[in-house]
Amino acid sequence: MTGGGLAGLAAPVIPLLRDTPPRALYIHYPFCAHRCHYCDFSVTRAAVPPADEWIDCLACELPWWFETAGWAAPLALDSVFIGGGTPSLMDPDVPGALADVLGVWFGLEEDVEWTVESNPASLTDEVATAWRAAGANRLSIGVQSFDDEVLSWLGRLHDRATAEAAVRTARRAGFDNINLDLMFGLPEAIRRDLDTELEILIDTGVDHVSAYGLTIEPDTPLARQVTLGRVVPTGGSAYGHEYRTIAARLEAAGMRHYEVSNFASDGRECRHNWYYWNRSPYLGIGPSAHGYLPPLRIWNAFRWSRYRDVVRAGAGAVDGYESLGPAEEPLERLWLGLRTREGLVRDDPEWGAVLSARADEWERLGWVRTTGGRVVATAEGWLRLDELVTRLATEEASMENRSRRDE
Repeated sequence: MTGGGLAGLAAPVIPLLRDTPPRALYIHYPFCAHRCHYCDFSVTRAAVPPADEWIDCLACELPWWFETAGWAAPLALDSVFIGGGTPSLMDPDVPGALADVLGVWFGLEEDVEWTVESNPASLTDEVATAWRAAGANRLSIGVQSFDDEVLSWLGRLHDRATAEAAVRTARRAGFDNINLDLMFGLPEAIRRDLDTELEILIDTGVDHVSAYGLTIEPDTPLARQVTLGRVVPTGGSAYGHEYRTIAARLEAAGMRHYEVSNFASDGRECRHNWYYWNRSPYLGIGPSAHGYLPPLRIWNAFRWSRYRDVVRAGAGAVDGYESLGPAEEPLERLWLGLRTREGLVRDDPEWGAVLSARADEWERLGWVRTTGGRVVATAEGWLRLDELVTRLATEEASMENRSRRDE
């Protein structure tokens, strides 16, 4: 693995990136009206976000990328994803201005999947309509819960009624491809009726759900509460029970559990996320944005203020990069392969021997299933994903060591 900042990146990357142009684009919008106490994203609190300044910075960053990588504009895209932060805080004139900037460098055809994240508290008819008019066709709404007490504990600015209204707002604006985020694995002291919340969610009729377990991230207010003993994280059994409940209810409602955290009706899988899981080239722009332009994983300056200053100075925003080594790359392919419904080829020459040795045992335990020559994790297996990958990697390394000794 190698790494470095902008000064060390420019020279070696130019010949490597020319042949791996991105087909997907992630754009980070770093502004929020309020920071939730579990959040460790690159977020700047702003009552009136400087969205015009943000767009100007993107307009400075993009030509640096095309010049550095040697790409020819316009590049055809398959997916655009605008995350945050809270993109729904933008004024209605901002989405069109952003589309104008992107259109200089990328081909934004009608079949591009264009996702925008939104918060129910700030998703107005005007903003949703503006995003749809600009070309966005998929909306991801950060509902997290349909219980007012849970939402209050999470530090969210909306309640159940606002969350349900946000779905109606999205539909009025013309969005028929809508994702709802749902959080689980909260401390057991936070009482919630998950079954009722799932009924409400299913009744919204959305076609995609992302279910995320609460993570205690370092240097967040929630982490400090845990350190002080004021919050006790949920135990493994409660976490697993909620995960199984969500998976069973959503699958019974006709959604396919196609990745560890994601469920979708037929044809509604998130195209953008497949670029991450398939290790396909994607570009990240904006503060803290990450990208993968084989063989490099690249990330931008984290803070909005630093990102703004470097791109205004005419420099790229890249803050570091890494190239996976020969020991790390197979492990990443193993982990990414097992986390989706694509699974792993059972007789793959790289790890097929250890996978075959374990697959039958794990299938009896209900952790995987074998179909069409591929080993695919079940919900039970996804609860143990890190354990399964570690075991396969360890046994593969042990097998290689024995082979070397026998030579």
